[in-house]
Amino acid sequence: MNKEEIMKILPHRDNMLLIDEVELIDGTARGKKKILGDEWFLKGHFPGNPVVPGVILCEILAQTTCACLPGQSTEGKLTLFTGLDKVKFRTPVVPGDVFETECVITKIREPFYFAKGKGYVSGKLCVSAEYSFAITDKKA
Repeated sequence: MNKEEIMKILPHRDNMLLIDEVELIDGTARGKKKILGDEWFLKGHFPGNPVVPGVILCEILAQTTCACLPGQSTEGKLTLFTGLDKVKFRTPVVPGDVFETECVITKIREPFYFAKGKGYVSGKLCVSAEYSFAITDKKA
């Protein structure tokens, strides 16, 4: 999926749509995000030595996971984190890196979804996590 196709699944727009492409292979979502260096989250983290914040890496994992929801419309709904567990950061992600993700939904109890994901740069593990999210109706 390219960005236009991703936007049919995710409500995220502008600077908060953090994945460039994603594909679903045998139930595993595999995504990519090229870190260019001009992203808003790098401006103060850290001056002269930019590092992608861990919370952004977790958001990229979660957005990738939503590719596991084809056929389920999230139009008019909110997809919200409900938990993060067993998060481990191993290697910093920096400008110039291509951050690649592998994510899978492990359990569904609607409206809750449970997942796990890993993120890599050049095959080296950078982050791993278990997390959950809910798909809820938007509130005015």
